[in-house]
Amino acid sequence: MSVELSAAQDVEMFTPSLSSQQQRELAERLTTFLPQFSHLSDSFIIEFFTEDLWHTLPSSWQPVLQDLSYPQIADLLLDATHGDRRYPSVWPLSLLAFRATAHALAFPRECRREQGRVPGSVKPEEFQENQSQSSLLGHIFRKHVKPKKQHEIRKLGVLVKQLCDQTDCNRVVDVGSGQGHLTRFLSFGLGLSVTAIEADRTLVAMASRFDGQLLWALEKEKQKKNCSSQLPASHYSPRHVTGWVNPKASWEAFIKQLSTTDSLSEVPPTPSGPSKKRLRGSEHCRGCSHEVQTSPSPSPGSTDSETRSQDFESSEEQTSAEGCCSCIQPVCPEQVHPEETSPQRYPDFVLTGLHACGDLSATLLRHFVSCPHVRGITSVACCYMKITTQENPTPPGLVEPPTPPTPGQESVPSEFGYPLSSWVRGLSGHQLSYKAREGACHAVEDYMRRLREESELLRTHCYRAMLETFIRDTRQDLRRAGIQTIKKAHLLPFTEYARLGLARVGLPPELPLDPERVETMLQQQGRVVVYFSLALLLAPVVETLVLLDRMIYLQENGVDSQLVALFDPNFSPRNFVLVALKPCE
Repeated sequence: MSVELSAAQDVEMFTPSLSSQQQRELAERLTTFLPQFSHLSDSFIIEFFTEDLWHTLPSSWQPVLQDLSYPQIADLLLDATHGDRRYPSVWPLSLLAFRATAHALAFPRECRREQGRVPGSVKPEEFQENQSQSSLLGHIFRKHVKPKKQHEIRKLGVLVKQLCDQTDCNRVVDVGSGQGHLTRFLSFGLGLSVTAIEADRTLVAMASRFDGQLLWALEKEKQKKNCSSQLPASHYSPRHVTGWVNPKASWEAFIKQLSTTDSLSEVPPTPSGPSKKRLRGSEHCRGCSHEVQTSPSPSPGSTDSETRSQDFESSEEQTSAEGCCSCIQPVCPEQVHPEETSPQRYPDFVLTGLHACGDLSATLLRHFVSCPHVRGITSVACCYMKITTQENPTPPGLVEPPTPPTPGQESVPSEFGYPLSSWVRGLSGHQLSYKAREGACHAVEDYMRRLREESELLRTHCYRAMLETFIRDTRQDLRRAGIQTIKKAHLLPFTEYARLGLARVGLPPELPLDPERVETMLQQQGRVVVYFSLALLLAPVVETLVLLDRMIYLQENGVDSQLVALFDPNFSPRNFVLVALKPCE
C-alpha cells in the first residue's frame, strides 16, 4: 500500500509516486545515460593536470565553457530551476542535451515548500530568529544537537510518528542511533517505545547520559510548575543496545540483537545535571562527514577531500503530535516483556535509520522485507561510496565487524549493497564505480552558493591538482596520496600550500617548483572548476539510480514506497527519505 497521510500539509512532503513500469523505465534511462559519461563521474579532480582532463571533454564544449564566470557555471550548468539563462556564446546541442538530461533524470531535491525560497538563504525558516536553535524544536531536545541535526530529527521524528499512527504500532527501532538525538525525540517527545542500536559503545554511553540529563531537565520543569508527581526514569527512557548490525545476518539474528540484555537502558534517577562541556562525535559513522569533509579514494590511504564541498553543521508549523513544549509530558511506552524476546514472538515495530552508512541502509531494507515484525520503515541513506558491489566487495572505509561472527551468524548468502533489485542488476549499464558513488555524496547546493559568491575556497581544487603533478614528478608511486585538508588552504600562496602538502606525504618540503609552470597551471583555475562542476552535475543522477534501485527492490517484494525530499537540501544535502509500509494482510 502507498503511504497516505490525513493532514493536507503533510501530503506535500511526498513526491508523486512512480508506477512499477515507470520505475523500471527510469532505471533503463539512467543506466543508458550514465555509462556515456563515466569518464566524468569516475574522474578525480586532483588528476586534472596529470591526466589532462580538460582535453577529454568534447572539442566543441571547451571554448564555450572555459570563459564562464563562476556565477554563470552555477546558473547555466548546475541549477535546474534557474529560469533566466543568458548564454555568453552559442552552446553546442550536445552540451545542452547533457545538461537537460542530467536534470531531467534526477529526482527533485526540494519539496514544494522549499521551492521558491530566497536565493542565498542557507538555513530553513525555523533558524531565522536564532542561527543555532530551531524555533520548532523544544529546548530539551536541542542540547548537544547541532542545527542540521535539529532540523533532521524534528522532521523525521514527525514522519515516523505518522507511520506509527497508521500502523497502530507504538514501537520503533532506531538503527545507527549514535548519541541518541533522534531516539530521545521519538521517545520523550512523541511518546513512542524506542529501542536504539549502535555499534560504538562510547556513543551508546553518551546517549544514555544525555537521556539522564533530559530527564533531569524535565523534572526541573515539573518542580517549577509545582507538579508533585515524580517521573519514573526507568519507565520513560529509550532502551539502548550496543551492537553491530551484520549485513550478512538473518532477520532472526537481528531480532536477537534487539532482545539482548547487554544494553544500557537504565538512566540515573538523580543525575548531577546537564554537562556544560560540548561533546563532539559523529552520529552514525565516526570520521565520516558526508557532504563531505573527507573520504578515501580507491587507493588505500588516499583522499580527495580537498575537492569536496563542506557540509553545514548546525518547515512546517509545529504540530500537536510533536509535543515539543517546554514542559513536555512523556507517554509511558510499553516495555518488551521477557516472553516476547524470541524472534517469533517479538512485538511489531517501525524501523528507522537516519543517515545509516553504506550497506547499513540496504540491510535495513532487507530486514523490512523479510522480518514479519517490521510494519514500516523510514530510511535516510548516506556514504554511498561505502556500499559493497560485486565489482568492489570491500570498498575503502567499509565498516568491519567489531568481533568475528559467531558460528551460524552469517546465515544469509553473501549479498551486496548495490544493486538490490533484480531488475537493475539485469541492466547492462548498472555498474557504479567507487568514485561515482563518492561523488553522489557531494553537496550540490553548497557548491552553487560558493560559485555565486565567487568564494576563494574554489581555489583549493586547482591547488590540489597542481600539487599532484609535483608529487608524481618525484614519486609516481604516491599517486592520489592522502593529503587531508590543509587549514585555510585558500588563503595561502601555492608555494606555502605545496610545502605543507609535500611534507604530509614524506617528500622534502622545499622541493624546487618551477615558477613558470606554477603560474601556467594557476591560470587554468577556471577550467578546473568547470570540469568539477560537470562531474558534480552527475552526482544527483547517480544518487537517483541508487535510491531507485531500492524502490524497485521493495516493489519486487510486494511493497510500494515513496521517496520524500524531507529535509532542506541547502541545509541537509542527503535529504531523501525512503518511506514504506507493508500491505495490510
